[in-house]
Amino acid sequence: MFKFVDNKDKTFLLGAYRGDKSQLEWILGEATQRYEKLYNIRFNQDLFSQRNGGMISSVLPDYVLLYNTQDPQTGYHLYPCVNSSIKNQGEMEQLKYPNPTGSYIVYTLGEELISEPLDIGKLIERTSPKGNKDVLYAPKWLKGHNIVNAVDLSLPQPNIVVNNHHNVLRFIDLFAGIGGIRYGLELAAKAKGLNPVCVFTSEIKPYAVSVLQENHPTETITGDITKVDTKNIPDFDILCAGFPCQAFSSAGKRQGFADTRGTMFFEVERILRDKRPKGFILENVEGLVNHDGGKTLQVIVDRLEALNYKFDFRVLNSKYFGVPQERKRIYIVGSISDKPNLDNFPIKESKLVDILESGLPTSDTPFIRTLLKHFTIEQLCGKSIKDKRGGSTNIHSWDLEIKGSVTKEQKKLLDTILTERRKKKWAEIIGVDWMDGMPLTLEQISTFYNSSDLKSMLEDLTRKGYLKFEYPKKLIREVNEAGVVTTHREYDVTKPKGYNIVAGKLSFEINKVMSPNEIAPTLVAMDMQKLYVGDNGGLRRLSLREGLRLCGYPDNMKFNVNEKDGFNLLGNTVVVPVIKAVAERLLDTFKNLQTFGLIQMI
Repeated sequence: MFKFVDNKDKTFLLGAYRGDKSQLEWILGEATQRYEKLYNIRFNQDLFSQRNGGMISSVLPDYVLLYNTQDPQTGYHLYPCVNSSIKNQGEMEQLKYPNPTGSYIVYTLGEELISEPLDIGKLIERTSPKGNKDVLYAPKWLKGHNIVNAVDLSLPQPNIVVNNHHNVLRFIDLFAGIGGIRYGLELAAKAKGLNPVCVFTSEIKPYAVSVLQENHPTETITGDITKVDTKNIPDFDILCAGFPCQAFSSAGKRQGFADTRGTMFFEVERILRDKRPKGFILENVEGLVNHDGGKTLQVIVDRLEALNYKFDFRVLNSKYFGVPQERKRIYIVGSISDKPNLDNFPIKESKLVDILESGLPTSDTPFIRTLLKHFTIEQLCGKSIKDKRGGSTNIHSWDLEIKGSVTKEQKKLLDTILTERRKKKWAEIIGVDWMDGMPLTLEQISTFYNSSDLKSMLEDLTRKGYLKFEYPKKLIREVNEAGVVTTHREYDVTKPKGYNIVAGKLSFEINKVMSPNEIAPTLVAMDMQKLYVGDNGGLRRLSLREGLRLCGYPDNMKFNVNEKDGFNLLGNTVVVPVIKAVAERLLDTFKNLQTFGLIQMI
């Protein structure tokens, strides 16, 4: 039971609501099927309340005490206040607030508290003395010590408003990105007959926030989760978190928990510990599995076990969930009841042709013109354009002669070096740790390529920039104060120089021309702009809408960002159908889905 004497220093907002049923239903979210409790106060242009003579918008009360204007004594309710936001008239219309005018401060309320009985009439009279000029029923700021004298234990306890919609599934979305985990969970919940409601969203990337706000205009997006006290997070059933992956990704420096982004898991742990939801869905890159020899994942496992959750994790590939993209991610799914089963998902496959648009504008650049001079669009389909790999599915700079003319013999030599330099035997011979692409000396190359003109060919190709003459690199290992091992490479000037391919994944304008009959490679933020498709007799980049489809987002999703930011968001998002599949398995662990809803029907 809430005791006012124990909360003398807390701040209370004393507010009123009309006695008609509709306003209380709006506050509780019943009428709008919002199921998030809100209380609003109108502002003037200076963001001061017209109703209370100067309540500043930035002030957040600890509690909100509401009373019925027609029946105060039996119609009052106490709620913790968890958040606030400013809403304009249009936003209030979207919230279906009746007859909104101007701007409002909107308070998000937690679950109703059972409190000591109050003589609410006495409290109202004392805080609104006769003869003042206050607007009738104007909100008031009170301290707990102002309320203590109104406690009257001889009076009956106030009525508790009971939520009649006990199939509501409340969830929070941390590190939300563009809301992929949310979309997947919502689909799974609806398939189970539940009404999903997001009660808290956190994201710091500005252009991700703009996407979230455009698609969920009535919601408030919270920023840095590290600055949010768990008491200010509404109660919820499921925690969703695609916590930052760069710290564990092969595309990054793989610093793990040594990277500040890697510590974001501990924010997840904090909220799970303090709020104790029914379950959680976590997503991260495949690299988390083996990072630091599996130690990083073991820390996560140990922390979740200590919280007494029953959970499982699997690396799942989106290409088996009806999405034409090769994308492996680890999913960690937990429940307070039974361990989720993440085995034997039904296989559903698709091809790029299923998601491609047609008739879009093509690109016309010198590189593309050179490419189309040497190959037809049909010949380009399915080909990567890079100097890192050999084989028939790769087109190289020397195939296009973009650095100068290359003889047939020189092309053969370059193809041979490209393949040979990746063999691990050279590391032992040279005396360094193996690197993916060793520089080889003239003598070493002559062991697998016999030509009387070998030296002059190598020198010519070096002058043109197809080869570079460099030292091999040695692996440097360092251990920081926390005992975390990091590695980098440095040139070993004690070893002889050799010839190496001038390679770089992002060396060319186009990384790959995708065939409509294949699936896309893993969408990565930094090279999505280099994925092309044939269209309208030419070549063009993969469009943002196609990128959304490759991640399973619906076509009605709004995504009004520039191409660069859009590619970044898509490279870091989740795949919606995979989330839906694992979310269904999570919901299957709860014996009675009708137990959802944080206030049960009595």
